[in-house]
Amino acid sequence: MKDSSSGYFEVAPGVYGLKIIFVNIYMVAGADGQWVLVDAGIMGSAGRIKKMAEELFGDVPPSAIILTHAHFDHRGALPALLKTWDVPVYAHNLELPYLRGLSSYPPPDPTVGGGLMSLLSVLYPKKPLNLGDRVRALPQDGSVPFLNDWIYIPTPGHAPGHISLFRGRDKVLIAGDAFVTTKQESAYDALTFKKVLSGPPKYFTPDWISANDSVIRLRDLHPHVAATGHGVPMQGEELAKGLDHLVNTFNETAVPAHGRYVHDAAKMNKRGVQYVPPQKVNPVILASAALITGVLTYTLIQKIKK
Repeated sequence: MKDSSSGYFEVAPGVYGLKIIFVNIYMVAGADGQWVLVDAGIMGSAGRIKKMAEELFGDVPPSAIILTHAHFDHRGALPALLKTWDVPVYAHNLELPYLRGLSSYPPPDPTVGGGLMSLLSVLYPKKPLNLGDRVRALPQDGSVPFLNDWIYIPTPGHAPGHISLFRGRDKVLIAGDAFVTTKQESAYDALTFKKVLSGPPKYFTPDWISANDSVIRLRDLHPHVAATGHGVPMQGEELAKGLDHLVNTFNETAVPAHGRYVHDAAKMNKRGVQYVPPQKVNPVILASAALITGVLTYTLIQKIKK
């Protein structure tokens, strides 16, 4: 099902998604008319999110906002949304430093290759929000507030407190960026959601060993449907084969051939980032390369459109 006004799509019964430029947000219906928002997109997207909410749930606000993680493209609309919705925000305990103004994330790594999105990552916001007491830690027992049929699963690697959501009765998975269904490093693929099951976005993943473990954990759930932070939903045999292939080839296809965190992961704990390996490439050079690549990519896209 797709609504012609806001453009939302149905992932599974009671689970709806919305593509906002290059990232997805999700709305999940609970019991007794309750619902929750999963992730909050990029800055400036609050209007589209609220429009979708009105079309699905009328004037009923969400009972909560659940974050798979707090990178800029998954939390961007939070300040605007919280001016309208007086609701709690929930995240894993290890994400709280980045939502309470205590720590910035490890810097993105523009040297990982793969396309313009990687090169431009040197410019992406990484500073924390400070939501104060509006943000709360998810329950330690794996339950999801206001969604009795769902559990959350810690899936670190892409972010220290990254989580995925799973509904066991029909094996629906909201994977966040633990894996995605497009090549997020490529601007063209990211914007068009060209469909291919891939590892987490390379430029923003500071711990590849944990990321590998998380993909294995999700594959072993044998999900029937997966909705990810980037890309289109995937299901059935295509999903099963894609996850098997990703697990079996993770070091070759997901882990970049080179990069800041490939051989030396960032270290993070409940206080935030404790160690970041040194970057060996001048970021000014990378930003210049990103600008040139951006012009070339824009020119290519315009030619493709013609």
